[in-house]
Amino acid sequence: MIPVAEFKQFTEQQPAFKVLKPWWDVLAEYITVAMLMIGVFGCTLQVTQDKIICLPSHEPRENSSDAPCQQLLPRGVSEQMGGLREVSGLKNNLDLQQYSFINQLCYETALHWYAKYFPYLVIIHTLIFMVCTSFWFKFPGTSSKIEHFISILGCFDSPWDHTGSVRGLRGRTNKGLAPGRAVVVAAAAGAGSGKAGEGEKEKMLAEPEKVVTEPPAVTLLDKKEGEQAKALFEKVRKFRVHVEEGDILYTMYIRQTVLKVCKFLAILVYNLIYVGKISFLVACRVETSEVTGYASFCCNHTKAHLFSKLAFCYISFVCVYGLTCLYTLYWLFHRPLKEYSFRSVREETGMGDIPDVKNDFAFMLHLIDQYDSLYSKRFAVFLSEVSESRLKQLNLNHEWTPEKLRQKLQRNARGQLELGLCMLPGLPDTVFELSELEALRLEAICDVTFPPGLSQLVHLQELSLLHSPARLPFSLQVFLRDRLKVIRVKCEELREVPLWVFGLRGLEELHLEGLFPPELARAATLESLRELKQLKVLSLRSNAGKVPASVTDVAGHLQRLSLHNDGARLLALNSLKKLAVLRELELVACGLERIPHAVFSLGALQELDLKDNHLRSIEEILSFQHCRKLVTLRLWHNQIAYVPEHVRKLRSLEQLYLSHNKLETLPTQLGLCSGLRLLDISHNGLRTLPPELGLLQSLQHLALSYNALEVLPDEIFFCRKLRTLLLGYNRLSQLSPHVGALRALSRLELKGNRLETLPEELGNCGGLKKAGLLVENTLYEGLPAEVREKMEEE
Repeated sequence: MIPVAEFKQFTEQQPAFKVLKPWWDVLAEYITVAMLMIGVFGCTLQVTQDKIICLPSHEPRENSSDAPCQQLLPRGVSEQMGGLREVSGLKNNLDLQQYSFINQLCYETALHWYAKYFPYLVIIHTLIFMVCTSFWFKFPGTSSKIEHFISILGCFDSPWDHTGSVRGLRGRTNKGLAPGRAVVVAAAAGAGSGKAGEGEKEKMLAEPEKVVTEPPAVTLLDKKEGEQAKALFEKVRKFRVHVEEGDILYTMYIRQTVLKVCKFLAILVYNLIYVGKISFLVACRVETSEVTGYASFCCNHTKAHLFSKLAFCYISFVCVYGLTCLYTLYWLFHRPLKEYSFRSVREETGMGDIPDVKNDFAFMLHLIDQYDSLYSKRFAVFLSEVSESRLKQLNLNHEWTPEKLRQKLQRNARGQLELGLCMLPGLPDTVFELSELEALRLEAICDVTFPPGLSQLVHLQELSLLHSPARLPFSLQVFLRDRLKVIRVKCEELREVPLWVFGLRGLEELHLEGLFPPELARAATLESLRELKQLKVLSLRSNAGKVPASVTDVAGHLQRLSLHNDGARLLALNSLKKLAVLRELELVACGLERIPHAVFSLGALQELDLKDNHLRSIEEILSFQHCRKLVTLRLWHNQIAYVPEHVRKLRSLEQLYLSHNKLETLPTQLGLCSGLRLLDISHNGLRTLPPELGLLQSLQHLALSYNALEVLPDEIFFCRKLRTLLLGYNRLSQLSPHVGALRALSRLELKGNRLETLPEELGNCGGLKKAGLLVENTLYEGLPAEVREKMEEE
């Protein structure tokens, strides 16, 4: 006999695919096996036994029109057909080869084609049914999606089911779960450990996870489990995006079902018509008189009785198969299978963010519900952003332990204990166990939501959110309202600044960095600062077209204002006049061509920084005499070509920064600014210095680097309080011995000049040590040994 296993290739598929076979497909598969056995059994008999046996008929030629086999019918049959006479014991005079010839000839010409090919037809039709049933498992466009789907199901079975999923998501899901109905979430053991064997995967899918009703004793995910589960979340998300794009699985399943129904109807009709053609006796009339002496034969179809019984069995199986196909069509069309709702899962678990799915993803979930609805519940949990965020949080907490975070604590410029975290997937809850924390800096951390544990940071005074959008519950806003003193926010656009920032009434410093949208840049609208009653420092780095009007809300107590405009021109500055108590003002990269007149109205102003603008003339400097408290003036990084003579009016000025300009000379009246302690005129084009600079008896810091000076006036060395003298990268050929008069000098830069020797009077500068003398080694080695020893003393 032909073994049925030979036909396995027509329906062979991965055992794990059975999860996508509903009960009607399983029943149809068993029916096709039964039909295939009928066909194979019939073919085996057809091949191994005689098909037909014929005997010649002795009827006279004049009666040749009558049927030659009627006399061989049973008695009861013959009487019904008119009473035929008995014939027996006739000698035919035919040999064996003649009988074989007649048998073959009559089989081919007299036997009905249905009776001849019935078993072969059964096999062919059954194979077509098998191909139709399993075609979508083989077609490249559908099999790839199915394999991906099955691989995800295989990943669901891991030890993490009993640990991470339940303990990580239990706090959220158990709220809505009845006892015994907890949804067991799967993890990514398969994703991390490679592809499992087919037999193992089949076993995993055949035995769904048991319901977990007791909380586990362990409370933490290990790092490997967390990474595997995180990978599985990402895998499910990408799979959903890919599969929801089309409905090829749904369409293919409908097409193959419709094809099976059409095939069933065709088979049923023609079998019912031709099944009666299978008869035991067959009359055969062939022109073989010259060969055998006979032209009429009576033949016996040896398998007719068995084939007729097999045919009725086959038709019965086809009918049952057809009913399953019709039920499949009813199931496909009586409700929308291209949409799948997780409403029941949302109600059970309390995770309201589980999205409904559509197209092929929805269709596969409908199919898998026919196998075990637990799998779709697992998918639901992995589609939930809430459960994913909880898992990420568990993984993050495990990776960033309190001990590891304490190792990152550092003192910032204010002397506060600061923790900086950068580019993490979230904010570890373990941060809030560091009760000693005073400053928290978060950079490039997406979707930060501060938990209630923030209230444990009772010493927190400074918070920096750099490209880290943060949500703060109202209860925590109340907690931070009077505690937080400094906050820094950096984002792409200023409208992304959290609104709760403007409600921190205890805030003293607010630093904002971001751009106004192009349509709002000219208006420069900023949220109201009216609630910030204690705000003293406001820093804004943006592209504002004017000073935000809301700045006047804090005019009564704002002491420092910094506007950094990144080169965008700042036009309207009149609102600055209202800042009566302002002490420090920075207008950096604001596209200013002249010193704003509004600045001269600030009577309390002590420091002014106009760095990186387009200033060419500073004739307005005379008006600074109205700013009687001004001590620091920074006009660096501009295009200033000269300093006006009335700079002498600024007698209270202590620090003047004119570096990175286009100065070639200095006015002699600069020496009348008797209060100057710092003068920075480096990075210019100065060739000479006025001797009147020697009148600056309070001068302690003088920067002349990167100019074109060839000689220094000896009067410079009358500034006996000089501590820092920077002369690097000029064209000096000698250094005056009068430098020894600078007893307080502790830092002297001479690199990049044309000096050949250094005066030994440097030894008289008691505060100057080797570390503070910046000069080429050859020049240093040229100093007398006793001078070098003195400088090298501790």
